[in-house]
Formats: sequence, structure tokens, C-alpha cells
Amino acid sequence: MAATTVFSLIFIFITIPSLLAAASSPPYLSAATFFRNHQNMLTSFRIFIYTPTKPFNFPDGPASLFYSSLVNSQFLTQNPNEAHLFFVPFSPDTSTHSLSRVVRQLRNAYPYWNRTLGADHFFLSPAGIDYSSDRNILELKKNSIQISVFPVVSGYFIPHKDITLPPISKFKIGDLNRMEENSTRWASFLGYLNWDGEIESNLVNELISDVDFLVEKKPEASINMRSKFCLFFYNGGGLPMMAEAMSLGCVPVVIVDRPIQDFPLMDVLRWSEISLLVKLLPRGGGVKRLKEVLGGISEEKYAEMRGLCVAASRHLVWNEESQPLDAFQMAMHHLWLKRHAVRYARKEFV
Repeated sequence: MAATTVFSLIFIFITIPSLLAAASSPPYLSAATFFRNHQNMLTSFRIFIYTPTKPFNFPDGPASLFYSSLVNSQFLTQNPNEAHLFFVPFSPDTSTHSLSRVVRQLRNAYPYWNRTLGADHFFLSPAGIDYSSDRNILELKKNSIQISVFPVVSGYFIPHKDITLPPISKFKIGDLNRMEENSTRWASFLGYLNWDGEIESNLVNELISDVDFLVEKKPEASINMRSKFCLFFYNGGGLPMMAEAMSLGCVPVVIVDRPIQDFPLMDVLRWSEISLLVKLLPRGGGVKRLKEVLGGISEEKYAEMRGLCVAASRHLVWNEESQPLDAFQMAMHHLWLKRHAVRYARKEFV
């Protein structure tokens, strides 16, 4: 079935009292641990980059900004003996055969890969890589840390070691000042919809036909700022808008068909309290199910979630030149946490 793409605003007209935007607690799993680890990362983290076999660039997007920020960052070292991690650079359109050759060259030319079979190495692949019977790619896939762009195709992401980059949002930190903290807000469902499948199609049809919803094709920030919940399909094309919606105090509601393990900064942010994951069945009744879930969120709980969204969104912002605690620094923080995720002795690997 061909993919159908529609970008829509969906909102229900129910007024609610104004809610506090500030979170009563930080968005981190552990604030003390976060700031301690972040300071250690800033002062200690060292990365050695192998010389690429040929010049290349990543297309515009999070991968491009991460790569350019990395090669110009304070974290680089020319001394591999002091490196915590080794970066394996290759073009995103590298073929399986060529990627195997890249790893083989590292194995033969340097001693570092063979010490851990690549477990202290990482690579940047926006879409992620699949498993392969080729030994070199298998070691890269199983052992090395993969950095890709959220969301990742199922099976291309290994939760205990891989990390994702947040999509690019057009909003910057300064835009948070535009929030209307004390205004009356609409209880809204805001959705940027990209669907291809029975569950999504059923839900979209219900949303369009429900008299409580109005579907607009060109969502605007002014409506985002008055929206209570923002609806996204996990496998849809609207997820890049999620950080943008969060920065405006709109709690993300993600329609899923399986557990989600690749949210950006999963080891840092309290995603279970920042967002709602809703699983819908293909037999219909999706709008009713959504209303039940969202209606079950108390005003107090919603105010807390909204504050957490705004606080967390500050860490999802990309800058041409990295700024403290922005998306690049947070990706490095996540990488720092993952540096001990996997360690294989050669004799243990089969």
C-alpha cells in the first residue's frame, strides 16, 4: 500500500483553566546524577576520529549538525591512547560491501578495534544499519554504538547501546518567551499525520468525521501555543515537529503499535512522564480511546507534564554552533553514558 502523507491540525473546542508552565521537578531521571555526569563529560571526554577513506558530508539535518559539531568540538584528541571512544566516519550512502571494507581496514591498520571488537567505537548512520552475515558489519552492528536519527526502523536499533538524535525543530530557545502563560487555553489534539496502514487510516477517518475535531492542513505555531495535547503517529512523518510542540507546552501523545525504546536521551529524560504512548487497535474506536486516555489526565498531572515538556525541549534544540546543554551536547552526554555499555573479550565472541 502506498504511503499517504497528510499534515494536519486536529483540535477539540473545550476551554480549561490556565495551567502553570514551570515543572515542579526537573525532566531528568536523576538531576544530581545528570549534572555530575555532564560536568565529567565536559572536562574528561576524549574522542579519536579515524581519517575517512574519502571526503564526505551528511545531508542537511541532525546528522549533519552532529558531525560538524563533533569535528569542531573540544572532545577531540589526536592521541588515541587517551581516547574513551573511537569514531568511525563513513558516508550515509556507503554500501554494505564498502562498509565491510572500512571496518576491515581499521582492524588491520590499527590495534584499537581488535582490543574490544569495536565495543569502544561509535558511528553515525542517520537511518541505522541492519544485521549482516559479514563478520565486520556484524561486529560493528552488535558491538559499536550506533547514532541515528529518531525514529529508527524496527530492528535497526539496539536499546542498551545505541542512541538517537532529536529531529530538527525550527524553534529556538528564545521562542519559549512567546508562550502565553496566563491565557485561557483550548484543550486540543494537535496532530501532524503521516499514515500508511489500517490502524492509522481508521483513526484518521474517525478524527475527520468526529464533530468535536477540526482538521487543518497547515498547522500554525499560534495554534500550537493554545494546544493541550499534540498527536503524532510514531511511524509518521510528523515526529520532527514533536520537539517544537513541546517547546510551546504541548504534551506529545504518540500513537504506537509496539513499545518505544529509541526516544532521544532515553537514559536522561523522564519520557514516561513527559509524553503519553497510546496503542490503538485496528477495529476502530480510536477517537473514543484517545478521549478516555486524555480525559483521565488530571489538571494537576497535566500541568506537571506540560512543565516537563518545556524544560525537556531545551535539550532538543540544534544550533549551528553548539551551545551549553543543546542537542549536540546532550547527544555527547548520552554517548558518554554509553561508553561502557558493551565490552567483549576476543575469546568470548562467537
